[in-house]
Amino acid sequence: MKTDLTDTTSSKINKALVLGRRAIGTPAVGMVLTLVIVTDEENAYDALKAANEASREHPSRTLVVIKRVSRTPRDRAQARLDAEVRLGADASTGETVVLRLYGEVVDHAQSVVLPLLLPDAPVVVWWPVNAPSDPANDPLGALAQRRVTDTYAAEQPIQELTARADAYTPGDTDLSWTRITPWRSMLAAALDQVACEVTSAEVEGEEFNPSVELLAMWLADRLKVPVRRSKSGGPGLTSVRMETNAGPIVLDRPDGSLATLSIQGQPDRAVALKRRDTAELIAEELRRLDPDDTYATALRFGLERLDEAAATTAPETVVDTVVETVVEDVVETVEEKAPAPKPAPKKAPAKKAAAK
Repeated sequence: MKTDLTDTTSSKINKALVLGRRAIGTPAVGMVLTLVIVTDEENAYDALKAANEASREHPSRTLVVIKRVSRTPRDRAQARLDAEVRLGADASTGETVVLRLYGEVVDHAQSVVLPLLLPDAPVVVWWPVNAPSDPANDPLGALAQRRVTDTYAAEQPIQELTARADAYTPGDTDLSWTRITPWRSMLAAALDQVACEVTSAEVEGEEFNPSVELLAMWLADRLKVPVRRSKSGGPGLTSVRMETNAGPIVLDRPDGSLATLSIQGQPDRAVALKRRDTAELIAEELRRLDPDDTYATALRFGLERLDEAAATTAPETVVDTVVETVVEDVVETVEEKAPAPKPAPKKAPAKKAAAK
């Protein structure tokens, strides 16, 4: 069931929700939280589709806030709110309200969203793209107990991680961190199988992927060892190698679907480690609404410290320097000990044949 409201208010939207629930025969409210999605028109469809799939596990009221761009000063002076209310089969197991804000109301989105929040229920705000630099101090982020961003969608993902670390507030999280949950679980399980001490590690993945940096910082922080970050063609994370005193432990996923876990002295094992879609990531984030201290610790480890550790463990640079030095010493020693070459004997001039 869909209801379109043009130039409306929050109170009229609430009335449409009540009337819609009565019309479809479910007057009771069975939602467990309010999910606020702040996005643009281009990414609204994909974000709403992921939220509807996640609502099968977490029935929620989904408020999609779309801030429309006003082209002229006249349009910017005219404030207007359009809404689309979806219930029943059109909203999966919850309720969906698509809010389109025009003009001056764009700067006061929290005033529109606040009356539509479920009473006595947690609030989660998700920015699929264009997240604020400080989500906790954003007017909409201040309404939420959990704030979800995605640095992978940023124009400069690696620099965005530094900004997230500087502005971190308990309750912040990122889908780039959620993507590496299976990797962290698998690596922790692998270390539980072997009594060993990790001496160094290497994380390999595609360039400009913040998940690779977060996994490297998590390993460096937890294991207290230098971690090297290597680039590959992807997709996403491709390999993690941990050097131990009992032999290397390698988790390799070259195709983005099936991984191979290799432990010294044990047969290789195939592990299902496929890349998850956005709906699975959002569903995982909605399972826990308390602050993620592990994410905070890994995020605050710092990319600069990771770079220093990478320089310490990069073997090829050291090897090349040593080889060049050894080659130069050998050449100099050979040149000193080798006898000087004797001058070539002069050839006698050839005699001219006597003329007959």
